[in-house]
Amino acid sequence: MSIFSPETEGDVISETEEDIHEPSMYRVLLHNDDYTTMEFVVEILVFVFNKSPEAATQIMLNVHEKGIGVCGVYTYDVAETKVQTVHALAREHDFPLKCTMEEE
Repeated sequence: MSIFSPETEGDVISETEEDIHEPSMYRVLLHNDDYTTMEFVVEILVFVFNKSPEAATQIMLNVHEKGIGVCGVYTYDVAETKVQTVHALAREHDFPLKCTMEEE
């Protein structure tokens, strides 16, 4: 048995016009400080942001030399979760590492 009756087959039952927008994207940034070790920053980049050790080292050096570095670009919810994860891990290891996000 079909859910469509022969009388309505081929008819447009309802029309909706939706504008589909890509979600806003957010850059997640690490900020340099004088206390967090370079090794810890590399570990954060590898485990939280899924960077290779080589890419993590490059980002860490950028943070160290320029004061800030981009870890990745994500949707709002993912970026917010990563920022919170970094802060939780930094607190757990007694580091003042600052991580923020900004709209791209």
